[in-house]
Amino acid sequence: MREDYQALIDEVSQLLGTPATLEGRDFSLIAFGAHEGAADGDEEQVTGLELDAVRTRTILQRRSAPAVRAFFESYGIARASGPVRIPPDPAAGVVHGRICLPVRDHGVVHGYIWLLDDGELELTDPRLAAAMAVADRTGAQLAADARSEERTGRFLHAALAERGGAAREEAVAALAAAVGEAASGPLVLVAVVPWPEEEDPGAGPLPTALPRLAAQCVRDGALAALVRLRTPHGLEAARTAADRLLRSAGRAATGEAAGGAGLTAGLSSPRTGLTDLPAAWHEARAAARAASAAAVPGGLAEWDAIGPYRLLTGIPRAADSLPDPAVRELLRPAHSELARTAEVFLDCAGQAGRAAAALGIHRQTLYYRLSRVERLTGLDLDEGEDRLLLHMALKTARLF
Repeated sequence: MREDYQALIDEVSQLLGTPATLEGRDFSLIAFGAHEGAADGDEEQVTGLELDAVRTRTILQRRSAPAVRAFFESYGIARASGPVRIPPDPAAGVVHGRICLPVRDHGVVHGYIWLLDDGELELTDPRLAAAMAVADRTGAQLAADARSEERTGRFLHAALAERGGAAREEAVAALAAAVGEAASGPLVLVAVVPWPEEEDPGAGPLPTALPRLAAQCVRDGALAALVRLRTPHGLEAARTAADRLLRSAGRAATGEAAGGAGLTAGLSSPRTGLTDLPAAWHEARAAARAASAAAVPGGLAEWDAIGPYRLLTGIPRAADSLPDPAVRELLRPAHSELARTAEVFLDCAGQAGRAAAALGIHRQTLYYRLSRVERLTGLDLDEGEDRLLLHMALKTARLF
């Protein structure tokens, strides 16, 4: 599919003799043309670093920043049916002017083709009319792909259900037919939480241009993305997809980078087919919760690497239930330092030297804090079962 869009954008670049860029209506990058005459391997020429920082960031980060998007939309591109000239505005980071060709299908905008504008091309130029014809073909393709992705998302939504009997089996079969060869795996489910639930399952605007994406939908307050792997144990494609989801969603909400706006992501264990999707969905969501609980750098965790959280995320808990009695007092804000000390000590297998070093305190300070923990909890940290109870209670408290 990406090759088709690349061919279309190359056609526009050749028609007008200037590099063109195709973005979706959410300003995610779909395809871009290199500068004419650029030498092979010349990164600076290919990405246009010498021309415009906005275009460079779009290509390298696969998406325009919210402020850039607002700047361009202020020129009415979402309502336009023909080319729109946008003058340069260095204060907005737009050093060079643009010509925007709206990409539409049946009156609905599906994206934009961008041209760097040197001021020599008139909007009445016949070549722009020819380029708009290509934009219309591009819009038809984007619309068809959007309908296909929405339908596939509905199949995935139903296939993730833990129960469903024949209906879920039919959804799995339909999903397999929709994704083709990808259905046999290897595959990984990516979960990003929290994500607003759509009234219509599987519908609504979702991130585009994800690498090796087979299907996506919103379910159980999380975004589910089914990603194809290159090898059964190589998670690079899934990690890249999760990172881009976190970055795009975080920037859209707050302008932050990965992990912004309280977002975290989780990866399931790899699968070789579609029959085990409910279990994979549990793993992906559990890993995302663990990423939040453990404050994992980058906001991304993998099911196979979350240790005790594999068990703890399976413990049901009512919204109004209290923490385990052993830790209720310890978990009060006034005792946060003691709680952290106890958790680090237990994470270090009860080795005082390691724990003191990890906390950056003297060993005697550690012993003093642990004695206070024992008084608050009534637990004996020399007893294995008491240690286990405290450790589990502290970890579980992070999940809720």
